[in-house]
Amino acid sequence: MQSDVEYSPVGEGLGMRDYWFYVWLRRAAVIAAHVTGLGLTLIISLLSRPGTSLFSWHPVCMSVAYCLCMTEGILLFSAEGSPFCFKSRKGKLRLHWFCQGLVLIAAATGLGFMVASKNVSEIPHLVSWHSLLGICTLAATVLQVGCGICVKFPKLLRLSSSPPRLKLYHATCGLVVYLLATVTVVSAMFSDWFQATVKGTAWWAFLLLPLFPALVVMNQITNAYLPRKKITS
Repeated sequence: MQSDVEYSPVGEGLGMRDYWFYVWLRRAAVIAAHVTGLGLTLIISLLSRPGTSLFSWHPVCMSVAYCLCMTEGILLFSAEGSPFCFKSRKGKLRLHWFCQGLVLIAAATGLGFMVASKNVSEIPHLVSWHSLLGICTLAATVLQVGCGICVKFPKLLRLSSSPPRLKLYHATCGLVVYLLATVTVVSAMFSDWFQATVKGTAWWAFLLLPLFPALVVMNQITNAYLPRKKITS
């Protein structure tokens, strides 16, 4: 019996895509997510004053990894507002791999600076929620890269699952990793360093900023992979 399930953007069944303002609203949201990710990375890098200490490089590397590279690695597949919309699917996949490779390199470098900083200061490791979430995020990132390798080379790895199902698993795990990374970034706003650097209304603004790209990414992935049953008479 043929399945009546198709994958289509959320809201299409409600006729929302027929309205021009809905299309432009989605496009504006994606562009704003690009700007937010880049802006958050630049501001955190400036606040960190890289080079003043070993620790100063940790926020820089982690913001580059997750606020910038991971965000861009996902949003480049967006049909609305992607700066790489002119690229072919194959070109986008290569850029995606490149961005995710940068995520691993930057995250590993940031972890190294944090470990070195705490060793020099003789501060115990893994004693805060932020550090625990950070380790979980790094582990999930490595697992997600492994999942991406399975999607890229299913025949070589002799996997029994079909490519569409592997892509669905990869996208779902990617969303979980991105949301976990967002929670980790938000938890950094409660650290002693950040609260001593940013105060008042600006602190609340920083607290909300990482949530916006996360909503856009979540919307993009669910729009692409959320099944909707076709109503037939």
